[in-house]
Amino acid sequence: MSDKYIKNIDFSVVLPLADQVSYQPGQIVSRTLAQNKAVSLTLFAFDKGEEISTHESEGDAMVIALDGTGQITIDGTDYTLNAGETIIMPSSKPHSVFASEQFKMFLIVVFPQQK
Repeated sequence: MSDKYIKNIDFSVVLPLADQVSYQPGQIVSRTLAQNKAVSLTLFAFDKGEEISTHESEGDAMVIALDGTGQITIDGTDYTLNAGETIIMPSSKPHSVFASEQFKMFLIVVFPQQK
């Protein structure tokens, strides 16, 4: 069993986070860095016009924009997110992501503790 909890990224190396996932024409590319019952860490690269449709999550989700501009909709309200900005999508609230131009983001989801 591995003693590493983060995967798919080099350890002990300074890396530009936005460069760890690449744009692909007409696609959403994702790279999972960690996934367990407590947390999910995923990098995304959206080609212009791509989207993740409205859904809900059991955990609070933090989106950190790494490149470009995306439209985040939370509970019916639209927010524009530019590189360097962040927004929290609260658990159990419907949300979606639309790439109004090419858009890279780092998604951190923190799930409730199991009892």
